This record gives sequence, structure tokens and C-alpha cells, in this order.
Amino acid sequence: MQTRLCTTVSGIRTLLFDMDNTLFDLVGAKKKACHAITAYLGRDDGEYLYTYFTRGMYGYENPAHIRDYMNDACCYTEPGFGECCRIYHETKLSSVHCYPGVHETLSLLARKGYKIAVVTDAHDHDAFGRLEKTGLRGLFHSVVTCDTTGRKKPDPVPFQCAMQFLSATPEETMIIGDSLRRDIAPGNSLGLVTVYARYGDANADRCVDAPAHFILDDIRDLPRILSAGAGGQGHIE
Repeated sequence: MQTRLCTTVSGIRTLLFDMDNTLFDLVGAKKKACHAITAYLGRDDGEYLYTYFTRGMYGYENPAHIRDYMNDACCYTEPGFGECCRIYHETKLSSVHCYPGVHETLSLLARKGYKIAVVTDAHDHDAFGRLEKTGLRGLFHSVVTCDTTGRKKPDPVPFQCAMQFLSATPEETMIIGDSLRRDIAPGNSLGLVTVYARYGDANADRCVDAPAHFILDDIRDLPRILSAGAGGQGHIE
């Protein structure tokens, strides 16, 4: 754990968590799905297929990327595409597992009385499916997806919506996420305490001076941040 900015955490009562790559490794799960697809097609370039999902087209989880890959590889058929989509969704979900300490940490924070929500760009079906798969669903008081507001981060509306659902103010709210652009920047602009989950950021080696109040390399350090504030050490530098 590193502290980057001076802040007061003694008043924090509400915790907003990003979901993908903060609670579990979605990138790894998607890569496993890509390898399963290319194996089905008799090819061995799952990492290359994954790059299609990072092009900024369609959306990060849209199976239309598989169609483009198959067309470029001259192996597209409608039945084959349908089977690849099935493999993609099933393998991705089955490969989602919590990072070490996530379930224990969230359970501890829930027992301590914190109001906890997820704020994610995933659609309802994907978000609730992953939370159920990982056994985390029951630990959250609210789940805000892109279907909830029609907006995606870094738009501030999803965060504001989560705070409204939990009757929370910015001064008592903390955001924990792996994206400096989609979690930390809007959190800072809204006046939240920001915690950068560096362990989940694939580009973390480029984020030496992250503009967050705290930097986590292990989610199990989060209760220590909060207990420092609750114990009267609210002004942490």
C-alpha cells in the first residue's frame, strides 16, 4: 500500500468498487476464452484474437470482434461463429475467479457496517453473472451497470447514481478501481477518496505517480486504510 495524496478517511462510510480487474481478472478470463476459440478453429493465435477486443470498436466484450477475426482469417461460417460465441461466453465466465483476499476483505468490510456498491461498465447480464459466479453478489448493497444509467465511466453519472442509491455524500465515499481514467479521475473530480487498485491494471508499470489518494498492490490492505481513519489517524500522508 502506498499513500500518494493527503486526505481524511475517518468519515468514510460508503465504498464504491469497480468490478472487472478490481475484484477479479477479466483480462485473463477473456484471454482464456480467446485461446479456447482459436483451438476450436484449429489455430494457435489466441493472443492475436484478444487484440481485436482492444481495438476500441464495438465495445470490449462484443463478440463482433470474433466475427472480424474469423473473416480476416478466412474461416468464417455462420454455424462456426455461433459456436465460437458460445465458447467465448462460457469460457470467459467459467474462468473468472476472485483475486486473493477479495471475498474475505469485502466480507470483513460488510460486517463492519460499510455500505458497499459496484460501479461497472458491464451490462446487467455480464455483471450479475460474474458476481454470482464469484460468490460476491450478496456482499453488495447496490450494483450500478451501464444499463442502470445508460452512461459509462468516466462519466460521473454512474458514481452519482451509486451514491444516491446508498444515500451517501461524496465526503463519506471512497472509490476503488484499477483504471486511472475511468475510476480515479472521475472520483477525484467528484471529491471522493480514490484508491488505485494497481494490482489489476495491465498498464500499471506506466503508473508510477498515480494521482490517487492511495495505491493498492493487494486488496487485503484496504481495511488497514479504513481502520487508520476509524482509529483516529484520519489524516494520512
